[in-house]
Amino acid sequence: MKRWIPFMKSDPTVAIVRLQGVIAGGSRGTLNDQALAGAIDKAFTRGKPVAVALEVNSPGGSPVQSSLIGARIRRLAAEHEVPVIAFVEDVAASGGYWLAAAADEIYADPSSVLGSIGVISASFGAHEFLTKHGVERRVYTAGKSKSMMDPFRPEKPEDVERLKRLLNDIHTNFIDHVQARRAGKLDTETELFTGEIWLAEKAKALGLIDGIGHLKPMMQDRFGDKVKFRRYGVRRPFLSRFGAQLMDDAVSSIEERAAYARFGL
Repeated sequence: MKRWIPFMKSDPTVAIVRLQGVIAGGSRGTLNDQALAGAIDKAFTRGKPVAVALEVNSPGGSPVQSSLIGARIRRLAAEHEVPVIAFVEDVAASGGYWLAAAADEIYADPSSVLGSIGVISASFGAHEFLTKHGVERRVYTAGKSKSMMDPFRPEKPEDVERLKRLLNDIHTNFIDHVQARRAGKLDTETELFTGEIWLAEKAKALGLIDGIGHLKPMMQDRFGDKVKFRRYGVRRPFLSRFGAQLMDDAVSSIEERAAYARFGL
């Protein structure tokens, strides 16, 4: 009621956006720019927040979606002149760290896993299995590179080289983002971009985060004990609770657990 009374100062509000899960374009139950757009926009525009806090818990995923989400956060932060502070939970690795680096400051729990600043492409080769079982693969293309890295055909050295060039270019984009967002903070004597991961204390020493801390007590220390918190996130569709979505949910859950398992979580 107080905020409607003229000349009375309202308690400060911190908007919280939760960024949890695998980052993948178009997949239900994952983080992507389209799904998060509404929540992020509201966090910056509703109630004039004194800060936007990001709860980050992600093992990574799509570099494009990571970039889109991070760019949206930076645009709104600049437009509304609102500081952004990231708080890492279990993990902020690969694309998850890209999201954390979109903040002005990054904090983590002592046991949080951070880093993995690299790019990976994984597939399989089944051509020997097909040959052994008498299965003939028939592929017709217009364009000699159209069937690049077909898992049912033998690997071609030129295809591998082409893929590595793409991965290196994406890696460069990732490095540029981290160096720009953490400018003046990174340890220049240590190689930070090999894909290695660290716990929070080491990540702090390397300049990848600003310190150790948790969201509520740090925001209360900064903005006072009367600071209010307002959460924004992706709402699951009503029909997702029913049987038509159960299989998709199960598959997504398995894939997400596999992604977290890479970091021992």
